Amino acid sequence: MNFNEKLIELRKSKHLSQEELGHELGVSRQTVSKWESGQSYPDFQRLVLLSDYYGLTLDKLVHDLDVQDVREKNLKSEQLNSISKDVGFFKKCLKWWIIIAAVAVGILVLLLAYYFINVLFVW
Repeated sequence: MNFNEKLIELRKSKHLSQEELGHELGVSRQTVSKWESGQSYPDFQRLVLLSDYYGLTLDKLVHDLDVQDVREKNLKSEQLNSISKDVGFFKKCLKWWIIIAAVAVGILVLLLAYYFINVLFVW
């Protein structure tokens, strides 16, 4: 039995919804759903909470867990976090460049207005 299948079976054996289990562990229903669908794995702290909640040792809980699969998913998660940080930084830079450009255009408009007022009214 795969780890995600084991989580589903354990949750259902206690007649819990994903939301109820998430509340017990301090995570969202979506997080529990990702664990059960095999899209992600609980961190160590949540594994300990799961093993305590179900009265299992960590060894019993993670028995048959594909460690390579966890590594690959963790790497993807780290890459996504890095990309997200880069996008956030780019957005901040872009916002400042827009502000600087708007100020520069505003100053240029004021200077042109001043110039034309002086040229038109001081003949």
